[in-house]
Order: sequence, then structure tokens, then C-alpha cells
Amino acid sequence: MSDRIVFHAIFATFCVFLGACGQTQKNIDSLDVASPDGSLVVRFLLEDGKPRYAVDYKGRAIIDTSRLGFSLQAARALHSGFVLAAADYSSVDEQWTQPWGEVETIRNHYNELRVSLRELGNDGRLMNIVFRVYDDGLGFRYEWPQQAHLKDFVITDEHTEFALAGDFKAWWVPAYEKSRYEYLYSESPVSNLDVVHTPLTLQADDALYLSIHEAALTDFASMTLLRSGDNVLESDLVPWSDGTRVRAEAPHVSPWRTVQVAETPGDLLTSYLILNLNEPNVLGDVSWLRPSKYVGVWWAMHLRIKTWAAGPNHGATSENVKRYIDFAARHGIDAVLVEGWNTGWEKDREIQGKHFDFTRAYPAFDIDAVTRYASERDVRIIGHHETRAVVANYENQLQQALDFYREHGVDTIKTGYVGARVDDTEWHHGQFMVQHYRKVVEEAAERQMMLVVHEPIKDTGIRRTYPNMMSREGARGQEFNAWSRDGGNPPEHTTILPFTRMLAGPFDFTPGIFDLLFEDARPDNRVNTTLAKQLALYVVLYSPLQMAADLPENYEGHPAFRFIVDVPVDWSDTKVLNAEIGDYISIVRKARNGGDWFLGSITDENERTLDLSLSFLDEGTAYRAEIYADAADADWVSNPLAIDISDQQVTSDSVIQLRLAPGGGQAIRFTPLASPAVQ
Repeated sequence: MSDRIVFHAIFATFCVFLGACGQTQKNIDSLDVASPDGSLVVRFLLEDGKPRYAVDYKGRAIIDTSRLGFSLQAARALHSGFVLAAADYSSVDEQWTQPWGEVETIRNHYNELRVSLRELGNDGRLMNIVFRVYDDGLGFRYEWPQQAHLKDFVITDEHTEFALAGDFKAWWVPAYEKSRYEYLYSESPVSNLDVVHTPLTLQADDALYLSIHEAALTDFASMTLLRSGDNVLESDLVPWSDGTRVRAEAPHVSPWRTVQVAETPGDLLTSYLILNLNEPNVLGDVSWLRPSKYVGVWWAMHLRIKTWAAGPNHGATSENVKRYIDFAARHGIDAVLVEGWNTGWEKDREIQGKHFDFTRAYPAFDIDAVTRYASERDVRIIGHHETRAVVANYENQLQQALDFYREHGVDTIKTGYVGARVDDTEWHHGQFMVQHYRKVVEEAAERQMMLVVHEPIKDTGIRRTYPNMMSREGARGQEFNAWSRDGGNPPEHTTILPFTRMLAGPFDFTPGIFDLLFEDARPDNRVNTTLAKQLALYVVLYSPLQMAADLPENYEGHPAFRFIVDVPVDWSDTKVLNAEIGDYISIVRKARNGGDWFLGSITDENERTLDLSLSFLDEGTAYRAEIYADAADADWVSNPLAIDISDQQVTSDSVIQLRLAPGGGQAIRFTPLASPAVQ
């Protein structure tokens, strides 16, 4: 703890001990807490009874003095009229191990300032603000202790500000739109924003990047960001249908409001601050968790080759699913996703959600026979619960539906909530749905079941607390390439995702399309990448559940499919070798089990040549590099399928040159050789 921290802690305690709280705001202008390395400083201020904060990085202001507090329904606001009751400092330096993840071990190292505020007047309501400052950013949250004059309360507005020190460049998607988070990212100055989702990624200059988000979203409304001044963003909580924001009962806490700080885009991606601000695993032994690769009937439905509903082209027939099971068994793929198996899909889209029966299969799908067939071939079935955003129907069946799957040996479920509003009234991202999503996670955990959620609440790191929450959607994925009227995801989309959506957590993007043009099925659409880039996405876009999304017949006999079979989904280490947001990224990950490293490098619509040092490899060891590269004449528009597959011997002293075609990429597997490297 620094001398400055010690001085402030002693001085604050001295004032409280003397009972001089009424004079605290006169005697204490500010309280500072710095990161362990001293580069990041958060200043708490109480100005005329109004709480404020500011943030400096290496002596440079990045967030100017910003408001804190809340407005309440039928009660005085909690943003002014306070005195300082206490200020406590502490530090933590520990390590913890992820049961699965981008890295195996994470360091949790921060300095904390806990400010206890008491309202002037007879009620004397209490509110704490807790700041945790890391070398890579900060988090702060509000706490409302149990107290006589603040029991049940309703928040109508949050006034947390992020008064940025400049008109920073931002990458963003709009909030309060019909398609939830599923929009292409825009790039503009902060002064052009309206209301946007988090994570919101910002660039101050070539050596300073920020991301504003939240951690540990529990029994609260999701935070969007509303521009309330030229460079000022204010928390805008997603409301209930009656316009209120949060219904609470003390004791209660808000999510952590987070600001990650980095000098390179890659350092943003390898920050684990969001996870660190969540509570540790509450499930105990989680050896039953199984990161997996899977195939499924899903892509055929988006291509309109198969249907979710029963009929002549029904996808989820016993015969068709067994074909996928056989393919998975031949190639060592862990699981098969089955969508469209349960009754209700035959109804009109507007009313489907009210008619889904999550324990009743279509006649063409014999779930007993199919799950038994899969088990005999050491293949797991991933179940599917689409709700069409009719949560009332789903919750009425939830326990029975989960038990039904569990009885059939299904331990992983993909859930979906397609629709503009939940039960025709609520937003997907308000407190009502935050509670629902958590309920499903907890019910699944009780049955040792894993989840991948589509149309989700954004990830805020609860996978640390509930590690059965494996992956989620929450952005534009591969399916937009099949049918979107705007032509699908442009080549730059996947070079933006790692620094925006992926800062929240794993993404079920569903990579691996080999038939990039599918001219017969969807002639007006295509996948806007090269084949090599589809392989690289398995490394670039992290998920512990990764789909080989294409039709089995497009993989059979294709030499490039070897990379999908080989690439792991669970890692011990992750490093970003180079990156520019929206332009390119090269990332390497080390397999959790074994010494292999895997590289994925992708570019936008521009061709690039990148020189990469292999210094991440073990010194003194020779490696075989299996290279899946864009061919010399590859181009995402004119020649997307051209790929060169080769191998060479490399060491940690090697520098390799990557040539990325327009819209292209490269994937490499590095395998240590038995003999030592030649010195």
C-alpha cells in the first residue's frame, strides 16, 4: 500500500472517530486509490455532499470529474446530501484457476477503497461505493446495506457518468433496437453517439484504449450508455415495461461499472478484469463440465434446405440426426446439436412461442432411439429450447423440460429468445430477464447441465460464478451470411468483434463454413471470407463450445477439415501478437492439455503481409508448423476457396511471414517434435 493510501486511510478514520462527520466534506476534499503498479489512479470526491469520481492514467486524465448516484421512486434521490461516514482501504493479490477458459490461471490483484456515505437528516440512509483498481482498469459498484429507512426501493434512474477527457473514437452498436445486440459495429467519435450497448470500446490515441462495461450483473437492469454531453456518457438502465429501472430490497448491490485501460488493442483482449470482479465458483466440483466441438442441423435450416417444423424437409428426423451422429463419430466431434425436434414449430411465427412443448417430440424424431444411438457411438446430443421470447410458457415448463433432457442423457442445452420483446412487454435486457436468465443457469446447474444462450443477456463474467454458463450469442453471427438482406457480415466484422463483443466473454459465432457461396440454396447471399479465414476464426473468436457449422458433405474428404478436428476449445494461455481494431488481428493460444500452440490471423477486406516472431514457443524445442494459408491468388470476392496447406519446422527464434488475402486469414498448428531443436 502506498504512503498516500495509508495517509488517506488514517485521516478518514480519524475524522470518523472524532464524530466529525458533519465537517468531513470540509476537511476531506478527495480520497485516492491507485492500481498496484501506480499507473492508474481513481479519485473519489464529495463536493457539497455530492459523490463524484475521476480517473487518471500515468498522470493523464482519462475520465474527468463524473457524477455518481441514483433517483428513486417516491423517495429522495441518493445522489446528494451525503457526508463521509468511513473510508477503508484494502489490497488483494491472489491467483485462481478457471475450470475452462482462454487461460488456465488468472491473477486477481487490486487495491480497494470502500467509501461509506450517510445521508444528512433524520433518516440517515446509507450507501457505500466500492472502488477496485487494477493495473488494467477499475471497477466500482454501489451497495445498500440493510437499514431502517431503506428497505424496499425502486430505482427510476442511475446517474453514473463517464465524463471522457476527449472526443474519443468509439466502436458501438445501438441499444433499444428490435434485433437486440445483433448489429454491425459502427465507428464514430463519442460526440456522435446516442444510446449504445456495452462493452463500448474507445480509442483515445495510438497508445490508449478503453472499454466501458459492467461485471457481475445480478438482479439488476442491464446498463446501456446514453450520451448526455459532448464527451459525457451516462448509465441508462434498461427499464421495466412500467418505466422503472430496478426493484430492490436492501441489502442490495449494483453490478460493477468497469473501465478497462490498455496501451494496445491486444491488451484489452487479454484483460481478465471482468472475470475477477465476479464471485468465485459456487457450484463446487465442476469436473462434469465438458468444453466441446459440435455439429448440427442448424446451418441447413438457415440455408432453407431443411426446416425446423415437421414436413417433407424436416431437419430433426431420427434418420437425419443419426447421419450427423455418424459423421461426428467418424471425426472425433464431441456432440450434435438438434434443433426443431419439439412440437410447436408448425405454428405461425407470431404465436409459436406460446405452443412450444419442451417434452413432446415430433413423430419423426424418436428421442429415445436417437440419444441411445449417440451414446453407443460416444457422441453427445446438445438439446435446444427456443422460446420465441415467450418466457411465461418456458418458465411454466422449465423444470420438467430440463428433467426430460437429463433423463435422456442430454447435458448441454442451447436456448433461444428470438423476438423484439419478451412476453410482448419486457426488454430482453431489463431486470425481469436478468432474473430469468439467471434462474435458467441455476436450474441447469442443479442438474449438472451446461448452457449456450442465444438472444442472451450480455456476458458480464458470471461464468466464473456459474461455470456451466458456457457460451452465448449476443452479436451478429455466421447465420447473417445466409440470409441477411444487407449481404451478410462484411470482412471487417470479425476484426472488430475481438475488441468489442468478445471483451464480454465467449461467443457462439459458429465458424467453419467451407461452401462459402452456396449458390443453389441462397443465391443472393454468401460468406464474405476466404476458406482459410474460416479456419482462423476457431482461434480468434473464443468459445468453449465451437460448432463446425457447415453441412457434413462439405467437410468429407476436404484436407482443410483436419484443422477443425485438431483445434482445441480449451486453452492454458492466450497471446495477441498484433492487432488493429477493424483491420487485422493475430492471436495464439496454447492447448490446455499438451504443448501445441494454435495461431489464427485474419484481415478485413485489405490484403496484408505480417511478420510474426514465434518467441512464444518454448526455447530449445523444434516444432512442426502445419500451415493453412490463403493461396497466392485467393480473394474473398473472386477466389475465396483457394487454400494452400503446407508444413515446416520452426523454433522460438523463427520469424514467419503471413500473407493474408483480401478478406482472408491463416491458421497454424505448432506441434513440438520429439527431438530437441538443432542449436
